[in-house]
Amino acid sequence: MHKTTAGEKRKALNTEALELERDASMAMKAAEILPDARMKARELAGHADELKAEAEDLKGAARLEDLTLWQMEKAKTTKKGSKTYFYWMASWRVDGKVRNVHIGSCKKVDRETALQKARKMKTEAIGVSAN
Repeated sequence: MHKTTAGEKRKALNTEALELERDASMAMKAAEILPDARMKARELAGHADELKAEAEDLKGAARLEDLTLWQMEKAKTTKKGSKTYFYWMASWRVDGKVRNVHIGSCKKVDRETALQKARKMKTEAIGVSAN
């Protein structure tokens, strides 16, 4: 998967959750000596579970952001001469295979509109809800 903002946020949340779980484990070991440590350990473990759930929710958003938008150049040669056309293409992976999708002409569609259209098409293709 390529680096996306949702993917990076998801990775940071998972890292923080692991650190909290480690701290909770150490607090549980210290509970034999300190009576308040058990309550603190449960609190840390609960917060770690919340962060893991939030990270899991970002998984779909990260998948939607991971697409590549590019321009395809097509040259046509006729009796009158050659002409070059440009159009938008989008690429993403579905079940381990790259899927290339035609979006539209660069004359008619700007980059932002093409990106929105590509995200909508990817949402339908992979069946992930847009968060």
